[in-house]
Amino acid sequence: QVQLVESGGGLVQAGDSLRLSCTASGRTISSYGMGWFRQAPGKEREFVAALMWDGGNVDYADSVNGRFTISRDNAKNTVYLQMDSLKPEDTAVYYCAGDRTGYATRRSAAYDYWGQGTQVAVSS
Repeated sequence: QVQLVESGGGLVQAGDSLRLSCTASGRTISSYGMGWFRQAPGKEREFVAALMWDGGNVDYADSVNGRFTISRDNAKNTVYLQMDSLKPEDTAVYYCAGDRTGYATRRSAAYDYWGQGTQVAVSS
């Protein structure tokens, strides 16, 4: 069983940056595809970014492309989401997720493991 724990969220102003971390325990995630999703109040959870087990096939939602960067450090069993030029519309709870098949996918149903989420709030 894999446990995923997100950290790094907080309250920032528009234009600021944050780096979210997702650290796994229980077993290595080096063979997993990993993704980030977010859910704003009153909205459905949406895809943000994903990458394959080897760091390849990186994919971003159009709304964050060019501002967010997903990366991973398999030696640390950790995945990151660097968020730059934050906007108020980025306010949401951010979740990381792991896919045992190793692929990067936008489909939330494909992911086997989820973290509990970390809150990001961006003020204007």
